Amino acid sequence: MKAVITGITGQDGSYLAEFLLSRGYDVHGTVRPSASSRLDRIHPILHRLHLHEADLLDQMSLIHLLADVSPDEVYNLAGHVESEAGWQHPLMCAEVDALGTVRLLEAIRLVNPDIRFFQASSSEIFGQAIDSPQTERTEFHPRSPLGSAKAYAHRMTVAYRQRYGLKAGCGILFEHESPRRRRRAITRRITDGVARIKLGLQEKLVLSNLDLSRDRGFAGDYVRAFWMMLQHPSPDDYIIATGRMHSLEDFCKSAFSAVDLDWRDYVQVEPSSPPTPPSIALQGDASHARRTLLWEPEVSFREMIRMMVEADLERYSPKNRLQTDVLAETPLQENCL
Repeated sequence: MKAVITGITGQDGSYLAEFLLSRGYDVHGTVRPSASSRLDRIHPILHRLHLHEADLLDQMSLIHLLADVSPDEVYNLAGHVESEAGWQHPLMCAEVDALGTVRLLEAIRLVNPDIRFFQASSSEIFGQAIDSPQTERTEFHPRSPLGSAKAYAHRMTVAYRQRYGLKAGCGILFEHESPRRRRRAITRRITDGVARIKLGLQEKLVLSNLDLSRDRGFAGDYVRAFWMMLQHPSPDDYIIATGRMHSLEDFCKSAFSAVDLDWRDYVQVEPSSPPTPPSIALQGDASHARRTLLWEPEVSFREMIRMMVEADLERYSPKNRLQTDVLAETPLQENCL
């Protein structure tokens, strides 16, 4: 079996690549031409991967990629990964997350309509949700460029499935974490702060809000669902979520507990902006995936956080310290899930 993963250098892409390799797949990934991609997440398996230059902004590069590789499956994980990035670059967000998906769908239609296709959708499509928990039937009310672009990509994936019979499905992904989450994310800032405090490199962790609650799962569990979706004989769309809400206060408690510290001694709250107007919580109901795919998340909330804290502690070990100081985030235009 052959698979192509766009966004293979990201959190989800790296976990998916490892998972597919463990199942005997020939794994191919895309990197943008003339761009400096971070390869640290896939470095341990780099020798087992095939990387190709292709760009969701370039229709012909996608057609050539699929024609050359002849994959059985394509997983589209490339795109912007946070709402604020979309507001800073709304046109690029639309080009990559919305139109980029259509370019990939069109390439599949032209090259081989039998390719099974996974589109990484997002809970951002629900935005100002009208009810909770959200299901596959919940109306879309996006409130950001990212959510709007993802909603368009989702609708077009469904449209291509219905009009051309493509074996295409969307995974509506709620927030998911891991030691490979980008370091700008609030959850990684917390686990990094915990590691620094434990090692005596920092005294306090300053946060603006502890009440923010999210449905958070482990990325390694979620990519397993991606694969399970494409193995089902009838392509469909699925909510991928834990169904459990946890606040940032819960996150801090678990993170500090992982190093035997009391979070109340180290967390300092300093509101930096007016309170966010209340809205219905983004909480996923993954009953369809549990019932149809027999998918279940396996890593608990506390275990996931422990993994993240231990990974950040390891980054500050003497052998990794220098490398940690010089690591930079992936450029915005190369962000991936």
